[in-house]
Amino acid sequence: MGKNKMKTKKAASKRLKVTGSGKLMHRQTGQGHLLSKKSRRRKRRLSADKEVASGDAKHVADLLPYE
Repeated sequence: MGKNKMKTKKAASKRLKVTGSGKLMHRQTGQGHLLSKKSRRRKRRLSADKEVASGDAKHVADLLPYE
């Protein structure tokens, strides 16, 4: 038998994406509900993806071995 393959953590793969340059991006919080009280500007800025913090990126990279 061959070597075992690492499994991708599906929860992480649904929440994170890897850019062409290798950065890990995630969706920002605060856009799920209670949107009527938030300004257009705030909602627009929250809609942009954000880079995973450098301290977390090392751990997150282990969750996505083939990304």
